[in-house]
Amino acid sequence: MAFNAALFDGMVIFTEVVNSGSFTQAALNSGHSTSYISKEINKLEARLGIRLLHRTTRTLSLTPEGELYFQQCQQLIEDAQVAENAITGQQEKPQGRLKVSCPVSFGLSNLRPILSQFTEQYPEIVLELDLNDRKIDIVAEGYDVAIRASKQLDDSSLISRRIRRSYAVVIASPDYLQKHGTPKHPSELSQHKTISYSYIRQGNSWDLIDQDGQTIHIPIKSQVVTNNSYMELALCMAGQGITILPHFHLHDEVEQGKLVALFTDFPRLPIDIFMVYPSRKHMSAKVRCFLDFIMEHLGD
Repeated sequence: MAFNAALFDGMVIFTEVVNSGSFTQAALNSGHSTSYISKEINKLEARLGIRLLHRTTRTLSLTPEGELYFQQCQQLIEDAQVAENAITGQQEKPQGRLKVSCPVSFGLSNLRPILSQFTEQYPEIVLELDLNDRKIDIVAEGYDVAIRASKQLDDSSLISRRIRRSYAVVIASPDYLQKHGTPKHPSELSQHKTISYSYIRQGNSWDLIDQDGQTIHIPIKSQVVTNNSYMELALCMAGQGITILPHFHLHDEVEQGKLVALFTDFPRLPIDIFMVYPSRKHMSAKVRCFLDFIMEHLGD
């Protein structure tokens, strides 16, 4: 790799502009003039040969290339701060922006009740919580932590920490079962209308466990496929078909008779909830505090 003495030039200023939301505020925060900030950004874009920011007299936004560059710059700056604290012997405080990805249902049912305590306990952490069911690229998209619910995590260079174990529940409404009959064995699902989750790897089959403890693959034909588990639940309660959801997504719908849990005499298919984060030798205080907080309040 060729030596590049200017490799980091402009990174800190660029990151401050994005976090501040304007050249003027970045100038105030950094103690420089607005013209200096503007010149540094222009020099950085010229050196890279890429436009990083869309800017008008009123708005400032990242280009797609700028978004990618910003995520990487922000992580590099945080790593540099950790390294500097390590050699100067300073105790790092939990502070800065903490970017977390979490499935919608788990976030609303489990994270929401405890977030106010986290923000009160760590007032210098700015929590950026992305509730989204898609599988994000943690490193490329600049996330610090991702919470994932899965039967098994993909092999990767990421570190995982299990929060708790849940299980899958096959459910249907009483109206649907009255009209179409109640399946007694998972293999009968092939003859029923189903509602499926679009982010599962094999959209044309469900994995369940038979009475011998063996995983069985059930071919299904879904009339509705959605990327939102709350929509799955709503359609299921409306009698549109049978669906399968993690138990943590349900509240008291089964107990109140709004839904019927099927195959309750079969072994449960486990679903683990993990926290996943990049493998880094020096973990920042904000990430460490978040991991410990979640384990303390939600760990089994």
